[in-house]
Amino acid sequence: MATIGDGFKDIFLAGVGAMAITGEKAKDLVDTLISKGELTVDQGKQINTELKHKADAAVESMRFDALEARMSVMTPEERAAFAAKAAEIAARPVAAPATKEQPAAEAEPAEAAAAPETAEEAPAAAAE
Repeated sequence: MATIGDGFKDIFLAGVGAMAITGEKAKDLVDTLISKGELTVDQGKQINTELKHKADAAVESMRFDALEARMSVMTPEERAAFAAKAAEIAARPVAAPATKEQPAAEAEPAEAAAAPETAEEAPAAAAE
């Protein structure tokens, strides 16, 4: 015959069992979330690297496209002046190892420096 004590004992053991199962499921859930989080971090790093390479390639392409577009509208005299300025810049000794940012910084002043010279030459050439 079951007594009230046995009923309480069964209820108590059922509660302990439920807590144990909940603890196991929670541990499994946390482990799963951690592994997915690590996977996500690794995927994020990989995607970031791929995007950086694509961005570098796009910047390089744009740099050449812009230079080509600029040179396509230059007169032969402007091209000669630009080539002379580029050769002068290329002949300069490099003080520090070049980074990807330094060549871009040097290319822009070269174009800017070539443009005023050619702008002054253009009216003189037209007057002749």
